[in-house]
This record gives sequence, structure tokens and C-alpha cells, in this order.
Amino acid sequence: MRYILLMVLAAMLSGCGYNQIQQKDEAVDAGWSEVLNQYKRRADLVPNLVSTVKGYAAHEQQVLTAVTEARAKVGEINVNADDPASLQQFQQAQGELSSALSRLMVVVENYPNLKADQGFLNLQTQLEGTENRITVARGRYIQLVQDYNTYIRSFPQNLVAMMFGHKVRPNFNVENERELQEAPAVDFGAAAAHEPQLQTQLVA
Repeated sequence: MRYILLMVLAAMLSGCGYNQIQQKDEAVDAGWSEVLNQYKRRADLVPNLVSTVKGYAAHEQQVLTAVTEARAKVGEINVNADDPASLQQFQQAQGELSSALSRLMVVVENYPNLKADQGFLNLQTQLEGTENRITVARGRYIQLVQDYNTYIRSFPQNLVAMMFGHKVRPNFNVENERELQEAPAVDFGAAAAHEPQLQTQLVA
């Protein structure tokens, strides 16, 4: 009799979306892990990028320091994707790093020798690829969270969700959505005729 009751209960839970809730919840967790993975990939590129730029533009200390500090701030955050305040703090820190990288790339435009450096070109390619991966991973995560939230708020899944403590997951907020979707400018294709010429060869 007990076995039959368990079977009936399992069938009822399955029919009310219990299994789907678990699957969607796991998909959101996996999507978030990929977002973190790609942001970490970008952060790992920053020290080499700063070091390479410093070799040609050591006196651009303010910009170099801003990138280093923004990267350090990102590393200090222990983000909890289930906590809206924590997610907002994470978004803000990543946005500050993106902004600092953008300013760094503007500075790079003034140093043709740096732009021709093979090590820098490799970093440029890696950064461009990483920014694209971040955009894809973030977009997929947004969709997964929206799908999960919509599902657990629909009847009768909302009853099962409440019964087992599944709550709506926070997402990237609308206020920062446009900024988050814009990768730092890493286009080094400006015409040579418009590039300032170096007056002095800088050595690290």
C-alpha cells in the first residue's frame, strides 16, 4: 500500500512539473557557471594586457592603474546569483572593468608600435573572442532564467515550487542591460594616416 501511495505521489509531482523544475533549475546553474567562466577568462587576460601596454606606454599610469584596480575589484566579489543585491554588485564591477578596458584601448590607438606588437595582437584576438563568449553566455543565461521564472510562476507548477522552496531567480537588471550588451571597444583598424606618430621610443 505504501509503495502504491509513493507511486501515485511521484506521478502527481511529475504531472505538476516537479521534474521540469529540477531540470530548468540545473540549466540555470549551468548557464551561470559558464557566465562566470567567461568573465574569469577575461580577468585572466588583464595582467598580460596591462604589462604589454606598459612596455610601450609606461607613463599612462592613470589608465593602467584604473584597469588593474577594476580587475582587482572583480576578483574580490563573491557573487551569489540568487541574491539580487549580490548580482547587482557583480554587474557593476564587471561594468567598471569593461569601461576601464575601453579607456585603455583608446590609449593604445596612440601607439602604432604597440599595435604592431605580436604579443599584443595575440592578446587582442583573445580579448575579442572572450568578449564574444561573454555576450553569448550572458544572453543564454538571461533566457534560461526567464524560462525558469516563467515556468515556476505558472499554475500548477507554482504550487510545487512553493512546496519545495523554489523561488524566482534574479536576472541581469534592465537598467544595466544596454551597457552589459556592449563589449569594450577593441577595434584597432583605424587608418594609419590618422595615427599620431611617437616622438620618443618608450622602453619599459
